[in-house]
Amino acid sequence: MPRRARITLPNVPTHLIQRGNNRQPCFFADEDYRRYLDWLAEYAGKTDCRIHAYVLMTNHVHLLLSSDRTDACSGLMKSLGQRYVQYVNRVYRRSGTLWEGRFRSCPVQEEAYLLGCQRYIELNPVRANMVEHPAEYRWSSYRANAQGEVERLVRPHPLYTTLGGDADSRQAAYRELFRYELEPGMVDEIRRATNGNFALGNERFAAQVAEMIGRCASPGQSGRPRKPVVGGSGELPF
Repeated sequence: MPRRARITLPNVPTHLIQRGNNRQPCFFADEDYRRYLDWLAEYAGKTDCRIHAYVLMTNHVHLLLSSDRTDACSGLMKSLGQRYVQYVNRVYRRSGTLWEGRFRSCPVQEEAYLLGCQRYIELNPVRANMVEHPAEYRWSSYRANAQGEVERLVRPHPLYTTLGGDADSRQAAYRELFRYELEPGMVDEIRRATNGNFALGNERFAAQVAEMIGRCASPGQSGRPRKPVVGGSGELPF
């Protein structure tokens, strides 16, 4: 059965995951993580991608990004993936594929889902029992988003900036979101949407995405979506 085509929409955040082949490691030393992040920043700039959150795990990568272009995400991951694989194969004297194949992704509704998705990404090392708190993990965006650590990669989403009137208050409000674990239902929603290339959001969001792309955007739907009863502009109120 062929995989579902990716859903990419301009200025709509995208959560993506790329795994190592057969879930094997894709980072072997600190220098590998540093190289990947340097090239991620480089190619994000070249493809006009804005990186809002990230985490580099031992055998997979999570990114939350947005762009004005529908092809930006694919262009970023293609260039970055090729550059990093060449580096790994040269340094570790290996050959063949490093990645599982196509990355998996989903468009993310802003409102209640975007910050939940950021927490999901930055809490990965905690769920994996690698650290007790996300601040202890070096290879994620948590320190930038929650503690103001300066780095050239992270560009906060506008929804993040509404958390406070200045940087200190935004960071404090963001840290407060991490006092509690993500609800299991939210974790399941994010995983299902990302692995299935479905829209991550409420029913209205999924219906609007489906209308724009001309096919189902959530599990359990079939056929072409019905025309919306209200409106008709085709725009998504994100």
